[in-house]
Amino acid sequence: MLFLSKPEYPDIKISRQVCRENKKDYRQANERAANAGWGKIFQRREKMRMNFKKKSLSFFLCMMLIVAMALGITGCNGKNTEPQTAVTQEAGQNEEASEAATTEAAKSEEATDEANEDLASAGEVQVLGEGSTVFLLSVVDDKGQETLFEIHTDKETVGAALVELDLIDGEVGEFGLYVKTVNGITADYDKDGKYWAFYINGEYAQGGVDSTDIMEGESYSLKVE
Repeated sequence: MLFLSKPEYPDIKISRQVCRENKKDYRQANERAANAGWGKIFQRREKMRMNFKKKSLSFFLCMMLIVAMALGITGCNGKNTEPQTAVTQEAGQNEEASEAATTEAAKSEEATDEANEDLASAGEVQVLGEGSTVFLLSVVDDKGQETLFEIHTDKETVGAALVELDLIDGEVGEFGLYVKTVNGITADYDKDGKYWAFYINGEYAQGGVDSTDIMEGESYSLKVE
């Protein structure tokens, strides 16, 4: 009995092996391609996420800067308000003081005018002297008789103006001129216990005639007391 051996075809084996290797390479190539595609997608997503983070950070920094600037402006306005308020209050106080001074001056002027009117209405006024400054003088003797004078002078004090017109006379002491004679009438405290009292706008003067500056609009009086 004749046995024949199975024929071998080496070319066919090689072809099969090549096919298997090609399929493996093809599969690996597809996997690499797939991995490469997902890698690009992942890189794109990662890049987008980084861009979003950068934009978010920039937006947050801008908002913080805006808030800081707003707080700074508010603080400056608050600081500037305090000096402005102090200046406004000081201006208001100065205005009130000015109004008070104006009111007081008006009252004083009214009182002076009333005193002058009273003096003028009391009797005939004698005009004496020459000069740019004018004031009224009332002389009341020991009997209560009043004589009115309208004095015109360029002197600075009441005493100097009256001495220049020979209306008064007296003695000069350490406290100034001690008036003894007015309009020819003498009052000597050492002899008869009477003296000449000096008044300004109806009020007892704090100084003598020679130390009293002439104030235009004021009236002066010399009375035996």
